Amino acid sequence: MRQCSRLKTPKFTGTSIRMGSKPGPVQIVTVCKEEHSFALDTEALARVLLAPEVRDKHVVVLSVAGAFRKGKSFLLDFMLRYMYRKDDENWLGEDDEPLTGFSWRGGSEPETTGIQLWSEVFLIKKSDGTEVAVVLMDTQGAFDNQSTVKDCATIFALSTMTSSIQIYNLSQNIQEDDLQQLQLFTEYGRLAMDEIFLKPFQSLMFLIRDWSFPYEYDYGFKGGNEFLDKRLQVNESQHEELQTVRDHIHSCFTSISCFLLPHPGLKVATSPVFKGQLNVVAPEFKEELKSLIPKLLHPNRLAEKEINGNKVTCRGLLEFFKAYIKIYQGEDLPQPKTMLMATAEANNLAAVATAKDQYHKNMEKVCGGDLPYVAPDSLEEKHHFYSREALHNFSSTKKMGGQEFCHRYQAQLEKELEEMWHSLSKHNASKNLFSAFRTPAVLFVLVCLLYVLSGVLLFVGLATFALVCDCTLGVVMMSMLTWAFIRYSGRYRTVGGAIDQAAGVVLEQATVVLNKSRGTGTSSLKKSS
Repeated sequence: MRQCSRLKTPKFTGTSIRMGSKPGPVQIVTVCKEEHSFALDTEALARVLLAPEVRDKHVVVLSVAGAFRKGKSFLLDFMLRYMYRKDDENWLGEDDEPLTGFSWRGGSEPETTGIQLWSEVFLIKKSDGTEVAVVLMDTQGAFDNQSTVKDCATIFALSTMTSSIQIYNLSQNIQEDDLQQLQLFTEYGRLAMDEIFLKPFQSLMFLIRDWSFPYEYDYGFKGGNEFLDKRLQVNESQHEELQTVRDHIHSCFTSISCFLLPHPGLKVATSPVFKGQLNVVAPEFKEELKSLIPKLLHPNRLAEKEINGNKVTCRGLLEFFKAYIKIYQGEDLPQPKTMLMATAEANNLAAVATAKDQYHKNMEKVCGGDLPYVAPDSLEEKHHFYSREALHNFSSTKKMGGQEFCHRYQAQLEKELEEMWHSLSKHNASKNLFSAFRTPAVLFVLVCLLYVLSGVLLFVGLATFALVCDCTLGVVMMSMLTWAFIRYSGRYRTVGGAIDQAAGVVLEQATVVLNKSRGTGTSSLKKSS
């Protein structure tokens, strides 16, 4: 048995593993609020989990998560007090004794940031003789004025993924938005995990603080579980959205429970000098704490951390922390959004899809399917007209998110319309018979010209030039045969592309020469007239 000077506790049954001379909270996950990124302090985590006495023990991780300023650290400090004094009937302490441990304070501003572990790992012997390592985890409160939805989801997901007992700390009631937030956060955690054949998370306990309706449901686990059964009940009369939320929560956790805890008293909530002294706390709150914490931390109720059915040691938990934080530092996961942002995004995407569909239908009537080839100038004119019409349709649709937000989707629509135009333009060009047979036509004309030119040169006695024409004729004929083979077999497409390019250059040069000759002929006619 050892004493904890920080907590001023006289005795502790079991074993605690210390970091240095004084136990205390250890910051293992830090949050950069400017960049909204997360970092794992691997060295600090290793000092807690890799102590020789615990590194190979199966680990029990108890975490408390929920909205900020709802007393999570305050509750954890009573758990610490119990862990150090569990054999003492008066483990709650003296009436004037301050509550120490994880940092907490009254007021409206958040206190905890990131994720913290208590530096001491408690070795507890279960009734079957096995010894487990118990780790207490404190998390940053959700929905403060500096955290994004992603920040809140990441912290909650990390704590749920790494804990075996997750306490969801709520105030006064279980509201529908509490369940929806839980659904979002747990799904964000499940996305980051590898393929899971069992339920991804273990024990979830709803802790309802400041419960004001004991005449409906009694304080404690019994009334809490009756209340929870009603809140999570799924029936056919519910809207599909409500059923989905409840089905999701049941599918994520192996066990779900609830505890109803009364208000600690007005002096606790309103006094700026309150330090956790029990003489200020309401009697019914103290009585329920005496019921909650011993049951929650009873050796036979401590569930070891499991992943896919395999129990995790302290050493293994360190590796899982490393793996999970890498996933949340990357770009593999989708960006979780507020309900407004998600609705506005869906609203704008629907408007984009409608405008694109309108443009596509109109252009299909001009050049789609088996319709004949359309002159490029005429097709481009139609494109400009119908794209303006589609953009007007998008602009006139009522959309959520504000003007700046909608401009992003208008830019996306413009880009996608341009891509559709290029695709339709290529499809139209493929209907041009000359375009399809341009290369063989150019090569065939070259063969005829070279054949005639060779005969003329030979007739006038220029045998050497005739021979050059014959050699060139042979090369052109080989090119034509090679092009035909490539088109038939689909192989050597690079060579086929080079032949197409060469034919295009020849055609372009011939066109330039013809245009010049036409221009010269026209100007000479004007002079003679």
